[in-house]
Amino acid sequence: MTATTTAPMATAPVQTAGKPASRLRDWATRGPLLPALIFMIVVTQLPFVATLVISFFDWNSLYPDARSFAGLANYQQVLTDADLRRSVWTTVLLTVTVVLASLVLGLGLALLLDRRFRGRGIVRTLLIAPFLVVPVAAALLWKHVLFNPEYGLFNGLLHYVGGPQPDWISDTPLLAVEASLIWQWTPFMMLILLAGLQSRDHQQIEAARVDGASDWQIFRHLTLPHLRRYLELGALLGSIYIVQNFDAVFTITSGGLGTANLPYTVYQTFYQAHENGLASAAGVLVVIGSIIIATFALRVVSSLFREEASRA
Repeated sequence: MTATTTAPMATAPVQTAGKPASRLRDWATRGPLLPALIFMIVVTQLPFVATLVISFFDWNSLYPDARSFAGLANYQQVLTDADLRRSVWTTVLLTVTVVLASLVLGLGLALLLDRRFRGRGIVRTLLIAPFLVVPVAAALLWKHVLFNPEYGLFNGLLHYVGGPQPDWISDTPLLAVEASLIWQWTPFMMLILLAGLQSRDHQQIEAARVDGASDWQIFRHLTLPHLRRYLELGALLGSIYIVQNFDAVFTITSGGLGTANLPYTVYQTFYQAHENGLASAAGVLVVIGSIIIATFALRVVSSLFREEASRA
């Protein structure tokens, strides 16, 4: 009887002593991350909270004493003002065009780089280079080196063949901005899709070839379904950036000729019209849209990780 009663009592202190030790191990593991977490909160979250608070005020920096609480009036104006709605539509059109075009071009380049040929490493490095260029530098390159009507490369080639000499930025302003962004984001899409191509089951592809499947049938029924997750990931990540893009619009057209997207309109409202409350409301809407897109992107990434883990 004594043996049966003392055994549970002996194990109880071991269990209680293990909990503080595991907590100490957890804190020892997470402790080094705390400075980075605090820094991220101070740099990103506190300014966003301040922006959110300002968005509820009618606040013009030229008349600081006339500041008053406006509630949701700034958000209503953002959604109903004709110029702001036009900038929202421009943002959507710019994002959809750039993402779709860069995905199609990136897929074509990825299919080419998936084949073995001499100098493939050099070609891959050269194709990645545009994505490594600073966005402002890329926009300046397109504006002055390629689009300039007097000494630009495009008009130089047209002059050599006796073609017209258009003013690219004035005649097709939105297309000029889109071309710059497509050139810069195609390598990013190519890398994602190339990683997807290299993760295919090559035994399944060889079996399809043995059964007499053509290259188009293999691409349509095997490659494209396999790349669906990677296409979604590239589209979502590209959309997050293009929705917030400011550099190309500011550098190439300065927001004129119908190219002002929502981030540029926020800049214009804040720094030129000095409407702090209205600009903050528009900025909050941009952040909310980016968070929604990022949520879907994280789900796609997690599903890709689960698929790779199940294969392993």
